[in-house]
Amino acid sequence: MMASSAKGYCGLALILSLFLAGCSVNPLPPATVQNSLTTSVDNYQYLIGPGDSVSIFVWRNPELSGGFIVRPDGKITTSLVEDVPVSGKTPTQLARDMEAILSKYIRDPVVTVSMTGFVGPYSEQVRVIGAASNPQAISYREYMTLLDLMIAVGGLTEFADGNAAKLVRVKDGQQRTFDLQLDNLIREGEISANVDILPGDIIIIPEAWF
Repeated sequence: MMASSAKGYCGLALILSLFLAGCSVNPLPPATVQNSLTTSVDNYQYLIGPGDSVSIFVWRNPELSGGFIVRPDGKITTSLVEDVPVSGKTPTQLARDMEAILSKYIRDPVVTVSMTGFVGPYSEQVRVIGAASNPQAISYREYMTLLDLMIAVGGLTEFADGNAAKLVRVKDGQQRTFDLQLDNLIREGEISANVDILPGDIIIIPEAWF
């Protein structure tokens, strides 16, 4: 009986190993590189993204005004028009688009768009992974620096190797990696180690080996 069970386990292990080997033949392609529309700290404009709360005011037409949540597909549905694409646009761009859309139904529409909740597209968020106290994705804010970002994630863990941290940034469709001196910045107070952060940046913080 035990011999039969052992043979069964061996057969199952063989089938599982063959299955896993077959799965590894065709690895998934790497993630699509998404360029941020912000290339310097001086030209930043907030872009609407999924999960954002958008308030659309149509002058003299309160029935067409209202608050909307951007769907995961980057669109909203208004009282007159379904599936209005909004993700990746500034509030001003969306206002002009809504005026063009509503001009089919009312004369000379005047639209104002404001934001009541901020998430932004993934391409505009900043991510901190690894040995941070609270690694997470954060919505970029104008003139955000590395120090601001590390305060937002609670700093480094006890075992973080901050001076081995890397910043990954997409520029001209290519991912580029830069060295960071987080130990010097946070633990030694060397403000010269502070650098500007741009939307889409990824901070990778390894742990020390000893």
